[in-house]
Amino acid sequence: MNLDMIDRRYKETIHTDKNNYKYTTVTNDENKVRIYTLKNGLKVFLAQNFDAPRIQTFIPVRTGSNNDPSDNTGLAHYLEHMMFKGTSKIGTQNWEKEKALLDQISDLYEQHKAEQDSEKKKEIYKKIDEVSQEASQFAIANEYDKIISSLGASGTNAHTWFDETVYKNNIPNNELEKWLKVEKERFSEMVLRLFHTELESVYEEFNRAQDNDSRLVNDSLMEALFPTHPNGQQTTLGKPEHLKNPSMKAIHKYFDEYYVPNNYAMVLVGDLDFEETVKLVDQYFGSIPYKELPKKEAIIEEPITEIVERTVFSPTTPRVQLAWRTDSYGSKEAILADVVANILSNRGEAGLLDLNINQTQKMLWAQAYSLGLKNYGFFSMVAVPKENQTLAEAAEMVLEQIELVKKGDFPDWMLPAIINDFKLQRMKALETAGGLANNLYDTYIKGRTWEQELNEMDEYAEITREEVISFANDFFKDNYVIIKKEKGINDKLLRVENPGITAIKINRDAQSEFLKEIVNQKTEDIQPEFIDYQKEITTDVVKDKKISFVKNKYNEIAQVHFIFPFGSDHDRELGISTQILQYLGTDQFSPEDLKKEFFKIGITNDFKTTSDQLQISLSGLEENLDQGIGLLQHWMKNVQPDQEIYSQFVETILENREAVKKDKNRIMNALTNYTKFGKGSRFLDFLSKDDLQNAKVEEFTERIKNLFKFQYQIFFYGKDFEKFKNEIENFIETQSRTIADPKIYPEPETVGNVYFTNYDMVQMEMSKIGKGHNVNTENFGKINVFNEYFGRGLSSIVFQEIRESKSLAYSAYVSYSPNAEIGHPDYVTTYIGTQPDKLQIAVDTMTELMDELPEVTTQFENAKNAALKQIASTRITRTNIFFNTLRLQKLGITHDFRKDIYSQIESLSFDEIRQFYQTEIKPIQFNAAIIGKKENLNLEAVEQMGSFKELDLEEIFGY
Repeated sequence: MNLDMIDRRYKETIHTDKNNYKYTTVTNDENKVRIYTLKNGLKVFLAQNFDAPRIQTFIPVRTGSNNDPSDNTGLAHYLEHMMFKGTSKIGTQNWEKEKALLDQISDLYEQHKAEQDSEKKKEIYKKIDEVSQEASQFAIANEYDKIISSLGASGTNAHTWFDETVYKNNIPNNELEKWLKVEKERFSEMVLRLFHTELESVYEEFNRAQDNDSRLVNDSLMEALFPTHPNGQQTTLGKPEHLKNPSMKAIHKYFDEYYVPNNYAMVLVGDLDFEETVKLVDQYFGSIPYKELPKKEAIIEEPITEIVERTVFSPTTPRVQLAWRTDSYGSKEAILADVVANILSNRGEAGLLDLNINQTQKMLWAQAYSLGLKNYGFFSMVAVPKENQTLAEAAEMVLEQIELVKKGDFPDWMLPAIINDFKLQRMKALETAGGLANNLYDTYIKGRTWEQELNEMDEYAEITREEVISFANDFFKDNYVIIKKEKGINDKLLRVENPGITAIKINRDAQSEFLKEIVNQKTEDIQPEFIDYQKEITTDVVKDKKISFVKNKYNEIAQVHFIFPFGSDHDRELGISTQILQYLGTDQFSPEDLKKEFFKIGITNDFKTTSDQLQISLSGLEENLDQGIGLLQHWMKNVQPDQEIYSQFVETILENREAVKKDKNRIMNALTNYTKFGKGSRFLDFLSKDDLQNAKVEEFTERIKNLFKFQYQIFFYGKDFEKFKNEIENFIETQSRTIADPKIYPEPETVGNVYFTNYDMVQMEMSKIGKGHNVNTENFGKINVFNEYFGRGLSSIVFQEIRESKSLAYSAYVSYSPNAEIGHPDYVTTYIGTQPDKLQIAVDTMTELMDELPEVTTQFENAKNAALKQIASTRITRTNIFFNTLRLQKLGITHDFRKDIYSQIESLSFDEIRQFYQTEIKPIQFNAAIIGKKENLNLEAVEQMGSFKELDLEEIFGY
C-alpha cells in the first residue's frame, strides 16, 4: 500500500496563534488537537475536553528499559521511582548539609559495586545505612506527593516499559501553573535521596513479580522472540544482581542523557485555553536546554527460521502461548497481523477462535492478539486446555484456526465488520480526556505523527481479503516461539534478600520553602457543581415500565440497559442461566450465528448478575440499537434447550473451578471472603457439582424465556428519546411474574481469628478485616479525609511509615469502606504484601500506627483540602448520571450527596477525625487472612495475633 498521505483524509496544516507560537493541526480531526514544538524541542500536545474543570496530564519520556545499560538493568524503572523523591528545593530541610552526605553515599555505592568480597560488601552496606540515617535528618519524605495532592490531583503515578517512562497526574485546571512549576523543578534535576529505602521497595516489587504467573510466561516469551534485542534481553524490573549493586552515578548519567526536553513531551487534555496553556508551558519548560541524545546502534534481529520451544513451571493451570515476531507498530506487516488477530479473536465476539473453540467449549479458553512496539512487535495466541488435553493438543487446535485464515475460510462480512468495530472502539476511547491523552502520548512514544495515527483507520479499511490470505500464507510458518506453562514448582524463583536497613527519619511535620510557596500561592477556587438528577434524567412510562433517559452529547454510540431488581440472593441459579444462554441458539439461529449477527450490526450484549440486581445491556451505534433489541429478545424468548451443550458447559464450569484454585490472586480473594463472612458467606452458596450435573437445561432456559415477564426498568443513553420510546414499545410485555424474597446472609462479628492458606510463593500477603458499625452517611466526609490522610495514597501516614521509613513492603494500606446499603456494616481493611522475614515487623508497625491516630496538622489540612478540590473539580456526566442515582437509592438518598460530603469536609477538624477514629475504628477487632509458603510462616508470631487456623482450598472455595 502506498502510505503517501497526498490523498489522505487527514492532513497536517501549520498555523500561528495570537502569541506567535507555531502549531500543527490535522484537517478533519474531531478532537482539534494542537501540537506545538518549543525552541528546545519540547513537543506540547493540547486538546480541549469540557467534561469537568480538570486536565489530564502526561509527561511521556522516550526512554525505558530498552535503554538500560547492560550492566545496570532495571535502571530506568528505578529512576522513575526516584523522580518522586524531590530536588534540591523539594523534599529537603537543608540542601547543603544533605548534599554532602548524599555525595558520600554515592561514592560508597560505587565502592560497593566494585567490591567482590561478600563480607566487605556487607561492611560497605552497613556504612551506607549509617550515612543514610544521617542524611535522612534533612530529608522530607513524599514531599512531591504532598505538593501534588495539595493541588487536588488524582491518579498520581508513573510507569516504565520498553521504550517509555510516563508520568501521570489529573489536576484541577485552576492549578495548571502550580503543577507546571512543580514539574519543571522535577524535570530540571534529580536528587537521589532516601535511596536505599526506595531500593528496598524495588526489591519488594521484584519479589512480588516473581509471584506473577503472567510475567513468568511473558519474560520467557520475549527472551525467545528477541534473542539479541533489549525487548527480550532486558526486563523492566532488571536482573537481581544489578538491583543488588546499583550505581547512583549511572542513574544521574541516564537522567542527564535522556531526560531532556527534545526527548519528552507534554500532553494536556481537558478544560484549557490553547494560547494561555502553551505560553505557560513555555514559561516554565522553555528554559530547559536542548541536548543531543546518545547515539544508539539499531539492533537487528535475525529472522526466526524454526520453532523455538521453552517450558516454564508454576502452581497455576497449564497453558500454552505461541508468538510470531512482526515489524514495528504502524508497519504494513504489523497492521496485517492485527487484522488476522481480530479475525481470530474480536473481543470474544465472532472471531474464529471465539466461535470454533470458546463457543463450542473445545478447550477452556483461547485468544489471539497482536502487540506493536516502537521496534518490532509480535502476534500471539494463548490456549488454556481442559484437564484431559495436552499442551501440544491445545497448540494444534489454535494452529488449525490459522490454517483456516490461510485458506480464506472466513466470511466476507468479517473484514468490514472488524473495521467498523475498530472505528467504534476508537470513538469510545477518544471521547474522554483520559482516552485521548493516552492515545496522544502513545503516538509520541512510537515516533509517529498525529496525522499518521488518524489515517490509520483508512489504511486498515483498504486491506483486502486477498491481502490477508496472502499475508497469512507468507507469515505463519514454523517460525514461531512456543512457551509451555506446565503446572509444577518454579525452581527459578529468585528472592532478592533483605539487606537489613535501619528505619530512617521521615520528618512528617517538616515543609520545604518550595512547598510553603506553592501552598501560599493563591488561585481562584473552582466552585463545586452539584447535579440535579431530576433535571438531568428524563423519565417516562411505556406500558408499565419506567424508562429513564440521559442525552448523549458526545457521539453516535447509544446504550440500553434492562435493570431487574433481583439477583443471585433471590435466585442462586440466575447467574448460571445467563451464562448457559451464551452457548445456546434459537429456532432461527445457531449460537455461532447469533454472535455473528450481533457483530455484523456492531452491537455488544452484556449480562451482569450481582447479589441484588440483574442488568442486561446493549451498546453500539444508535441507528442499529432497535435491531439489537429485537435480536436480544428473539434470543431470550426463543432459546432452544440442548442437554449435550449444557453437559459440556457444566464440564467447563467444573474445570474452571479447579483452575481458579491454582491462581494466587483468586485464592487470596476467597480467603479474604472467608475471613470476612465465614462459612455462611454468599460466596460459598452456589450450585454444587451434583446440582449442576443432575440439572436439566430446561430449568435454566425457562428462566431466561420468562425474564421479561418480571418487573424491570429501562435506561436509555442516546440522542433520540421519542424514537426510542416508539421502538421499545413493541418489545415490552406487561408484568405477570413476581419476585421471590432474597436470602439473608449473615454478617458475623470479626473476633480475632487468623486464617492461613498455603501457597508456593516468594512473598507473604496479609489482609486484616474488621467489621464496624452500620453505615452512617453523616460519616462520609470523615471517611474520605481519613483514607486520604491515614491509609491510602502516596503521602498517607501508613505509606510513609511502612514503605518510606522502614521499607517493609511495596504495597501497604488501611482503608475504611462504608457499606453501599443502609442497614449494613462498614468494614476496615489493612493490607501488607512483603517478604516473609519482614512480615512480623510490618504487622507490629501497622498495629502501632493504628493504636493511636498520629496527629500531623499540615498533613491533615493537606488531605482535607485535596478532598475538597477533588469534589469541586469533578463533574458527573454520561451514564454515571443515571447509575449514581441507583447507588444512592440504596443509601436512601435522592439528591447529589457530594454536596453534603463537601459541607462535612469544609468544617471538619482534626479533633472530629480523632473522635471518629476512637469510636468507629479503634474498638474494632480484626480477623486476618494470610497467604504464603508455610515453611516461611513464623507460627509463633502469628498465633499471638489471635486464634490460628489453617484452611485448605476446599474450605475457602466450597468445592
